[in-house]
Amino acid sequence: MSKVLIIGAGGVGRVVAYKCAQHRSVFSDILLASRTKKKCDVIADAIYKAYGGPKIKTAKLDADDVEQTVALIRKFQPELVINVALPYQDLPIMDACLETGVNYMDTANYEPKDVAKFEYSWQWAYQERFKKKGIMALLGCGFDPGVTSVFTAYAKKYYFDEIHYLDIVDANAGSHGKAFATNFNPEINIREVTQKGKYWENGRWVETEPHEIWKDIDYPEIGPKRSYLIYHEELESLVKNFPTLKRARFWMTFSEEYLTHLRVIQNIGMAGIEPVRYKGIDIVPLQFLKAVLPAPEELGENYTGFTSIGCRIKGVKDGKERTYYIWNNCSHQAAYQETGTQGVSYTTGVPAMIGARMILEGKWNGTGVFNVEELNPDPFLDRLKQDGLPWHEKVDIDLGMD
Repeated sequence: MSKVLIIGAGGVGRVVAYKCAQHRSVFSDILLASRTKKKCDVIADAIYKAYGGPKIKTAKLDADDVEQTVALIRKFQPELVINVALPYQDLPIMDACLETGVNYMDTANYEPKDVAKFEYSWQWAYQERFKKKGIMALLGCGFDPGVTSVFTAYAKKYYFDEIHYLDIVDANAGSHGKAFATNFNPEINIREVTQKGKYWENGRWVETEPHEIWKDIDYPEIGPKRSYLIYHEELESLVKNFPTLKRARFWMTFSEEYLTHLRVIQNIGMAGIEPVRYKGIDIVPLQFLKAVLPAPEELGENYTGFTSIGCRIKGVKDGKERTYYIWNNCSHQAAYQETGTQGVSYTTGVPAMIGARMILEGKWNGTGVFNVEELNPDPFLDRLKQDGLPWHEKVDIDLGMD
């Protein structure tokens, strides 16, 4: 029986709240907080209608303001803060947890608002402070990052003495019926996919132009999809925590229509993050674009198709080369029927709830800052199957990735 504070009421926050409410023996008291309290109230009402039971509490919170977050934590006294707000807010929320002595977790690493750059170094720097305070910070517990890292740890534990090659493959083979929309926060999404690509090979990072490298990858129950090499944050921690890796890459599918819209957005300056003066007001083009695009949490109703995300791994066991593929496919329609939002939010929110459960039940514990692959994968993956994201595996197959 534990209190949790969930910060963020977008699509992922909605899923986390729904999934926590399904397990009241673990999450006995839930507070959902966001800059827009009305969004929290709508989610709380929907969950009460679906499940009954104790109603989720709601609060208005500007998570950029450490003092506000500290005050809310002290008032509610949670055992854990689940941060599913914007990556810009990771450090202020971590500061608030340090000040109040409360455990912390998130689903995406820190990114400065004024620089399109994300990396773990800012959060890893909190290691000694969290240790000294006797609390835990769990980083990147969504799907990718998150489940993909747990998949890798599971593979190492049971199938490999050394992992040499890792390809994380992420397909969204769904259709939302919109001309252009992003599946999570447009500002963060567009910043991420317009950056240069990067992968690890032979002890160094290799940089590529955006979407320069692509291949057609065959996804289970979906078929071949054009997939592009991009840089994704879990590569940074996986290379650190699995030092035998000779190569680590991340692939994601984009339709030609999506990439065309993206090029136009960049060409006309709407992907810019520097303020532009318009009629006496400073406007950040990308933030304005976010305001006019469909909200990710509103895409679910007409979304069809599946996501498919997994790890294709090659390495050595008992002196012999072997291969391994572990993945999950998620239905957008099933996600909407359960939580009222689409599959991308669902695949991020479910693992966040499970990570929170691992901490509250003491199955994942420790003091300091942790990435998920540093912890025991078994109880997490057991829950993943039970909580809506069943996973599958194949051993010693042609991975189709060389």
